[in-house]
Amino acid sequence: MQRVVKYVLIQMIVIAVSFFQDSRAEVRLPRLISDGLVLQRDTKIKIWGWADVGEEVAVSFLNKHFKTKAGADGKWTVELPAMKAGGPYEMEIKASNHIVVKDILIGDVWICSGQSNMALSMERVKERYPDVIAQSQNPNIRHFFIATNYDFKNVHDDLPSGGWKYADPTNVLSFSATAYFFAKALYEQYHIPIGLINSSVGGTPAEAWLSKDGLKMFPEYAKEANRFENNKLIDSILSAERTLSKGWYNRLYQTDEGYRGDKRWYDINYNSSQWDTMSIPGYWHDKGLKDLNGVVWFRKDFEVPESLAGKTVKLFLGCIVDSDSVYVNGVFVGTTGYRYPPRRYTIPEGILKAGKNTIVIRVINTGGKGGFVEDKKYEISSGAETIDLSGAWHYKVGAKLEPLKPATFIQYKPGALFNSMIAPLLNYSIKGVIWYQGESNTARPEKYNKVFSAMIADWRTHWKQGNFPFLYVQLTNFQTENPLKSGWPELREAQLKTLSVPNTAMAVTIDVGEWNDLHPLNKQDVGKRLALAARAKAYGENIVYSGPIYDSKRIQGNKMVLEFKHKGSGLIAKDSDVLKGFVIAGSDGQFVDADAKIEGNKVIVSGKSVNNPVAVRYAWGDNPAGANLYNKEGLPASPFRTDSN
Repeated sequence: MQRVVKYVLIQMIVIAVSFFQDSRAEVRLPRLISDGLVLQRDTKIKIWGWADVGEEVAVSFLNKHFKTKAGADGKWTVELPAMKAGGPYEMEIKASNHIVVKDILIGDVWICSGQSNMALSMERVKERYPDVIAQSQNPNIRHFFIATNYDFKNVHDDLPSGGWKYADPTNVLSFSATAYFFAKALYEQYHIPIGLINSSVGGTPAEAWLSKDGLKMFPEYAKEANRFENNKLIDSILSAERTLSKGWYNRLYQTDEGYRGDKRWYDINYNSSQWDTMSIPGYWHDKGLKDLNGVVWFRKDFEVPESLAGKTVKLFLGCIVDSDSVYVNGVFVGTTGYRYPPRRYTIPEGILKAGKNTIVIRVINTGGKGGFVEDKKYEISSGAETIDLSGAWHYKVGAKLEPLKPATFIQYKPGALFNSMIAPLLNYSIKGVIWYQGESNTARPEKYNKVFSAMIADWRTHWKQGNFPFLYVQLTNFQTENPLKSGWPELREAQLKTLSVPNTAMAVTIDVGEWNDLHPLNKQDVGKRLALAARAKAYGENIVYSGPIYDSKRIQGNKMVLEFKHKGSGLIAKDSDVLKGFVIAGSDGQFVDADAKIEGNKVIVSGKSVNNPVAVRYAWGDNPAGANLYNKEGLPASPFRTDSN
């Protein structure tokens, strides 16, 4: 009996010990410290994580060994010494469990942030850069994508998802295009590993990226952020808007005439000969359907040569406002749910036939102007052959509803993103930041310089790495009008003023935009210009990294003489004998086109009807087409006005 009791006691002890061991928390690393990571060279490096309170953690890297214990909060940190660029290496972390982090490089780490033009991926520009993508194999360029996540109340110490990917023709499609071209240019210059941490969210204003401390400078923003600390408020807003949106789309579907009757309007045998005709591309508001929200169906017959019959081909439909569903010969071939992405669909094998074919597009517009963005490709392409789809289309209204109330984008609110998308990165040593943002602040440009400058200071304070380089993109050219007063030029001016913040640089891009697209495809020049700024500000090269920046003025009779910084090896009027883009005003404040010419390193500006010049402006408009002041290094001058406050 005693033997049995003893055996039972031993088994209970074994079970208890096993339970205790199994219940101990394994040492855990943050998402950033994972296979394929890039560590910042030439500076001390933190490695951190979580374990049981008091648990000893050992870290081994490059034949150096470090020990620490988890604190009362379960967190532990070790600090590695500064190291030169190199790799790949492995790191071991031992505690109650054993972790090996593989394929580690030491190089330069850049935070890539802002709104949609930073978030925009290489996949979106693949037709423009097929050779770049095909030749992108480079394990020394790596990218970590951070998914959108907001939190107004709690400071996060880790990311919910994400991992490091190295550049190759498949992975690179998910890289930020601006960031990839930036990294590519730096790698080609220095041949050191480049790590890109992409923390960007489309549509976000600068104030969404401020911390709670940073918001204290802006009482109205702080008040709004405090309001959204209430999760019940957020849930109620999201719930109400989901209900509203679902009801709107249900009514749209139920009342859409294209889904009623014996044949759907996309049916190959449906007769649309009695429909009205509209020329595509263009917005239907400008073509007779004013103030119409709901569904409009478009239908077109087109001829297919024998050489394309039955083949798999590409269908390009520019951009469509707001969403679309597309059918070819009655077969559904694709849909896009919002206005900005380019419509690129595949018509599968066996659908096209020689002779007459039919394409049908169901377009939903929730508010504003609906239709087809002009000056885009609307065609079927096999590479060698194309079929133009622009021109006359039949159309018919399927349903008409009131505009759908715009959604409340919670992630756009002040302070929404810092806690969840910046705070988890703060232990990670970095080289600097590249930033592409501003479009969402153009409605209130007068605040931007203060907000943006405060954000830079806020990030630097929290990172505790001093005034690391902060390089940003000035807004590109956009839209067709060229007004003297507009949010876009004033926002560019606010960005220009931010150069007063130490260790900053700005890439001017008024020559690489597209008048009809908020997301221009030329991300190569943007990335290259940011890389020039990095070479000067982060790497200490004595190079020309900026286009001309207005410095001072003086009146000389009926002329205004302008001086510039960043002249490089000289000022030029690019691609012309005439300097363009200048306007001048006298005491009446009325701006007129100016005559401008380069004399040495100065620009002399005058106007035929202006005897006493007071102010000059350059490239002052949403889309300053033709503005051509550059330096000889090929970098454009920043827009400016001499009458700025």
